[in-house]
Amino acid sequence: MALDIATLQAALVGYQAKHDEITAKMAELRKRIRGRDEPFPLGAPPHRKKRKMSAAGRKAISKATKKRWAEYHKKHKPE
Repeated sequence: MALDIATLQAALVGYQAKHDEITAKMAELRKRIRGRDEPFPLGAPPHRKKRKMSAAGRKAISKATKKRWAEYHKKHKPE
């Protein structure tokens, strides 16, 4: 069941046309999502600024975590 070259070339042309159509639709969606004309980088999320936490914030989170773990260990204390 060998396919001839002409059939394979026709299939390739058809798939390329579909690929181009899908690529154009994806570009249009990206444009609508971002609201701009610049392309959306594939595989990489948009760059966000790194959030900075103050020393007081870290201390408060640490204190709350230690309190939760102390309660957990009190409840699950081996006898």
